Amino acid sequence: NRLSRYTSNTDVSHWKGIVRVLRYLRYTWDYGLLYTRYPAVLKGYSDSNWISNTKHSKSTSGYVFTLEEATVSWKSSKQMCISRSTMESEFIAFDKVARKAEWLRQFVKNIQCWSKPVPAICIYCDSQSAISRAQSNMYNGKSRHIRRRHNSIRQLLSNGVVYLDYVKSKDNIADPLTKWLSRVLVEKSTKR
Repeated sequence: NRLSRYTSNTDVSHWKGIVRVLRYLRYTWDYGLLYTRYPAVLKGYSDSNWISNTKHSKSTSGYVFTLEEATVSWKSSKQMCISRSTMESEFIAFDKVARKAEWLRQFVKNIQCWSKPVPAICIYCDSQSAISRAQSNMYNGKSRHIRRRHNSIRQLLSNGVVYLDYVKSKDNIADPLTKWLSRVLVEKSTKR
């Protein structure tokens, strides 16, 4: 994700990073995804990193969707607006993952052999304050971009498209998409 930001203007440090990624890929070519038979349960994991360094003032959002513990969709990107707190950053990430969950649920509905009705997709998050805010009927914030996201998430929750649940940070599989990881955590995440 970070290296892709410099594809049009690279320097020596970027090339070193690219070589490091290519070496990693060279030694992990035999890694893969394992899918089991349906009926499968679709789950989402949401995470964000609120302004990780002072050079950039925008947070990073990430999400992962799994089908029977195998990853089927993921994304990591910089947020378009500046958030004022960790909770706001997580909330912006919720909005992205909830819209993707809605699309995936509709996609699954169109698969003929999939069991109907398609249940709501559980989205796991490691921020209890963001979960509480999303489930609250009242919005008392002043930012228009957060109000719009709150209304969107509330509608998906009330329509039974998604529901939210808490997961500890160490078990949030979207965490590697938003933060720097130590070698130990990278190896742990590849063993899942």
